[in-house]
Amino acid sequence: MAVLDGEARVLLTAQHIIKALGTSDAMTDDMISVLTKFDHRFRDMNDKNLDRRSDASTSGKSPKGEDSDPDFYDSPQGPRERFRARKGTNSVLDSVWQVINHWDMGHGACEGEGYRWIFESNVKEIQEYLNAVDTVLTELENMKIHNRDPKLLEEAQYLLQLAMERLEEELRHVLEMYTGFVDSDELLGSFSAASLRVPPEEDDDEEEPDIATPRGGQLERSQSRAVALMPDQAAEDVIAIVTRLIAGGFKKECVQVYISSRKVVLENNLLALGVERVSIDEVQKMPWELQEEKIKNWNQAMKIGVTMLFASEKQLCDQVFAPPLNDICFNDFAKSAMMHLLSFGEAIAIGRRSPEKLFKVLDMYETLRELIPELEVIFSGKSGLSVRSEASGILFRLGEAIRGTISEFENAIQRHSSKVPVTGGAVHPLTRYVMNYIKLACEYSDTLKQVYVERDNSEASERSVLSPDKRDDRFSRDECSTLASLIGRLARALQNNLDGKAKMYKDLALTHLFLMNNIHYVVQKVKGSEVRALLGDIWVRRHVGMVRQYAASYQRAAWGKVLACLRDEGLHKDQGNKGVSSVSISRQTLKDRFKNFNNIFDEAHKAQSQWVVVDPGLRDELRIFIADKLLPAYRAFLGRYGHHIETGRHPDKYIKYTVEELEAAIGDFFTGSNGSMGSSLRRRSFSLHSGQ
Repeated sequence: MAVLDGEARVLLTAQHIIKALGTSDAMTDDMISVLTKFDHRFRDMNDKNLDRRSDASTSGKSPKGEDSDPDFYDSPQGPRERFRARKGTNSVLDSVWQVINHWDMGHGACEGEGYRWIFESNVKEIQEYLNAVDTVLTELENMKIHNRDPKLLEEAQYLLQLAMERLEEELRHVLEMYTGFVDSDELLGSFSAASLRVPPEEDDDEEEPDIATPRGGQLERSQSRAVALMPDQAAEDVIAIVTRLIAGGFKKECVQVYISSRKVVLENNLLALGVERVSIDEVQKMPWELQEEKIKNWNQAMKIGVTMLFASEKQLCDQVFAPPLNDICFNDFAKSAMMHLLSFGEAIAIGRRSPEKLFKVLDMYETLRELIPELEVIFSGKSGLSVRSEASGILFRLGEAIRGTISEFENAIQRHSSKVPVTGGAVHPLTRYVMNYIKLACEYSDTLKQVYVERDNSEASERSVLSPDKRDDRFSRDECSTLASLIGRLARALQNNLDGKAKMYKDLALTHLFLMNNIHYVVQKVKGSEVRALLGDIWVRRHVGMVRQYAASYQRAAWGKVLACLRDEGLHKDQGNKGVSSVSISRQTLKDRFKNFNNIFDEAHKAQSQWVVVDPGLRDELRIFIADKLLPAYRAFLGRYGHHIETGRHPDKYIKYTVEELEAAIGDFFTGSNGSMGSSLRRRSFSLHSGQ
C-alpha cells in the first residue's frame, strides 16, 4: 500500500470496511475512533517495509539511516514535508512529486469518486505516471554516479518507494482482471484449428537464446498454438509495470504478485478441462470403467493444457520477464499443475496390468510422447529440469506397462480354458477376441515399435557392462521381441489353446472342422489388416496350407464311411459251374448297402446341418467338395445297381434319395440349423419311387 497520511489512511480504510460489512452510519464514528488508535502502528509497519525494500542500486542502507525515527517520512524534517514546503519550484523531483503524490493522496480519486486505478485512466495520465517513475529511476542512477546531496537522495528514494508500492498494487489489479476461466469450448475449437497448422521449421544450428535476449523475441515452436490470455493492451500494461518494478528493486514483490495471480488462472483453466486433484492411491482404487473416463479426460487435458494453456502462459511470461527470470517465474507457478497432471500418468503406469487396459495406456503413451518436445521447450532451463525428468520417467514407465500388459495378455491366452466346446465347431469367442485385439494393436504399430525399441535400448545398456561370455542369448537383437515376433507369439499362443479346445469334441470330423474354422478366421483377419505386413506372406501361405489340411482331414473323417457304402467291394459273389465261373449280385446285400448308406447320410445330414462354417466362401468350398465326391459316386452306384432294387418290392425303402435330393440336402450343411430335412423333400422322394 502506498504511504498515506495517518488520518487519510484510517478514513479510507474505515470507509472500505464499512462498505464491505454493510455497517450502518451510526457505527461509523465509533469505528473511525478505534481504527485511528492504530494509525501509528500502520505507519510503523510501512516504514519498516520501506527499509526492507530500499533501492538495490543504492548502498543498501536504509535511506533514513539505521537510527532514524519510524515517523521520519511524515516528520517536519522528512521528505514529504520538504516537498510540500517547496510548492511552485521547477526542480525535476518537484515535478515528479506532483504526479506521484497526486495518485498517492487518495489514490488519484477525484471529488465524488471512489478509488481510481492508474491503468484504467486515459493514455495521457498513464504515460505521465510512467514518465515520472522513469525520471525518478534516472535521477537515482545519476545520484549514485555523482554522489549528490543526501537529502535529495532521500527525497528520490521516498518518491521511488511511493511509486513502487503503487505500481505493485496496479500490477495486482491488472492481473486480477484476467483470472477468470478460459472457455473450454473455445480452447477445444482453437486446439482443433491449430492442429491443422504446420509449425514453422526450426534451424538446427540456432543457438539457445542468450540471457540478454529481449522479451517478445523468437516465438518458440511449442507456442504455435498459444492463445491470448489477456488483451494486448493489458499485456503491454503489465510489461510496463514489471519493467519499472524490477528497475526499482521490487523484483521479488513483482514476481510474487505475478506468480500468485497466474497460478490461479492456470489451475482454473485446467479445472475447466476436467482435471481434478486426485492422488495416485485414489486413482488405483477406481474401477476400470471410471479410470477409462479419466484417461480420456487426461489425454485431452494434456494436449490442450500443454500446447495451449501452458504454452500461452509461457509466452506471456516470456513477454513480461527477461531470461532467466522468465523461466524461473513460469516454472514456479506452472510446475505444480504440470506435476499433478503427470501424477495421473504415473498412477496408471504402476497400476495393475490387465489386457483390457492396453489400448488406453497406448493412448496415454502416444499423448505424452508427442508432448515431450513441447514440454522440453516450455519447461526449459534448470528450473524446469524436474518436470522434464518426470515426464520422461513416466513415459518410460508407461512403456513398461504396455510391455507388461502384452505379456500378461499372452499368458491369459495360454491359460484360457472352457469346459464346454463351442457349438457346431464355430469360431471360438477367444479367437475373435484375440484377433481383434491383435488387429487393433497393429494400428499402434509405430508406438509399439517405439516401446520395444526403448526396451531393447535399455537392455543393450545393461548388456554393455557384461563380459561377452556372460551375455544371455536372449539379449541378442535377433531374439529380442520385435513387433513381428510379438504378434507371431500371440498367434501361436492362440493356436496352442485352440488345439486343446479341439480335443473336447467327440466327433473327429468336428474337431478338424473347428480347427479349420478358427485358423481360417485367423488368416482372414491377418490378410485384411496391417498384421499381414508384420507377419509376412510366408506366414499367410503356411497358415492357408494349415486350413486346407484341416479341411482334408475333416473330409476324410466325415465322408469316408459314406463313400465306402458306394463301392463295389462285397456286393458280388462267385458261382462256379463245371469249371465256368460267373458273378452274381446278392440282392439282400445290395439292400443292406442302400439302407446303410441312407442311415449314415441321414446321420451326417443331421449332425453337419448343425455344424457352423460362418465364412460363406469356405462354406461353399466344403459343400462343393462334398458334392463333387458324393454325387458322382452315388449316381454311378445307382446306375449300376438301382435296377436290382427297383424291380423288387418296396424299392423306396432302399433307394431313399435321388441325386438331386442329395444335392439339396448338402445345401443344409454348416448352417447351424436343427439338422432335419424338410417334409417336402420326403414327400417328393416317396412320390418319385412309389410308382416304380
